[in-house]
Amino acid sequence: MSVVPEDPEPTWPVPPPGGWTADDLDRLPNLPPHTELIDGSLVFVSPQTLFHSRAVSFFEWQLQAIAPPELEVVREFTIDIDRYNRPEPDVIVVDGDVIEDPEQTRFPAGAVRLAIEVVSAESRSRDRETKPVKYARAKIPHFWRVENNGGHAVVYVFELEPSTGAYTSTGIFHDRMKVSVPFAVDLDLSRITPRRKAGGQQ
Repeated sequence: MSVVPEDPEPTWPVPPPGGWTADDLDRLPNLPPHTELIDGSLVFVSPQTLFHSRAVSFFEWQLQAIAPPELEVVREFTIDIDRYNRPEPDVIVVDGDVIEDPEQTRFPAGAVRLAIEVVSAESRSRDRETKPVKYARAKIPHFWRVENNGGHAVVYVFELEPSTGAYTSTGIFHDRMKVSVPFAVDLDLSRITPRRKAGGQQ
């Protein structure tokens, strides 16, 4: 009678005393893509939905086309907030002079002009509560949160209030998004919807 081999026990990174640090993300082997560091803990990302993928690509390409030349638009790239927080916004707009090396793996939060998070089911509390607080603390002046409302994008726009150091809402956009900061933006949000659905096809 043959013996069925037992499945090996999964091996998980064991955090050191005090938790992981921002530098550890570059040193730990075999981490899944897009691993983030939040409060010293590793956060693994679930598979993307189609809406999430389309929304991230939409904002990446649209903002690249209209951003001033001194700014760069980058998707899914980690930023250093402090020793124990290195999140990965879905899209960021950064000062161009922080892009120094094609091998670099992160940017300082102080260089970020705008952070965008596209909300997924598993990231809802992080994107609505945890990350905005950390982005505000890092003095990132603009934050956009993109939500899926029945397959249609809704964008919640926030700006840092200097006297409180917290974000204040400056608009909610459904079909068309038009803002003047951090630079002039006029976007047709319906283009995030798949073309078949946008055309009314079944």
